Amino acid sequence: MFKKKPTDDDIIPELEATGLDTLDDSVVAEEAMTETIKKLRERIKKLEAEKQEYLTGWQRAKADLVNARKRDEEERKEFIRFVNGQLIEDLIPVLASFDMATENKEAWEKADKNWRTGVEYIHAQLVKILVDNGLKEINPINEKFDHTHHEATSYEPVTDEKLDHVILQVIQKGYSLNGKVLKAPIVKVGEFKK
Repeated sequence: MFKKKPTDDDIIPELEATGLDTLDDSVVAEEAMTETIKKLRERIKKLEAEKQEYLTGWQRAKADLVNARKRDEEERKEFIRFVNGQLIEDLIPVLASFDMATENKEAWEKADKNWRTGVEYIHAQLVKILVDNGLKEINPINEKFDHTHHEATSYEPVTDEKLDHVILQVIQKGYSLNGKVLKAPIVKVGEFKK
């Protein structure tokens, strides 16, 4: 009855039959899997942060591009306005010449009717084009004198206090382009004296 002491060859088949031999391996495998999952989660978190950073950068770049296009369009419009303004400013003396030509009614009426009609038509075309491009005539008769928008040639004495610093006569019309005075009107201003 002495039993023989079990050897490793005897124990291993028994452990394999019970599944106890894989216990340590499954614990190790589970720990390894837990570690792998933990690393994968950290990697996912890092990649999501990176993705968000790229998305934010892309959105910022897209917004910058849209804003740059708007700025370019505004600058282009402003440049066109400036160029048009210079051209229109150069044409103002032509309008003044038309006005001077038609001011002397007696001489104007002596000219051939067909010629006058042609000149009036050309004048109307020129005025329409300039007005369509933002030119506005400044004719401030009976308005209060404003030295920033009007140029006074003389002050005429008036007896009515209501006419003090009021524009009595426009010697030469003025012009503005898109709200900016290109040529101030030349005027005579009333001055009340007691």
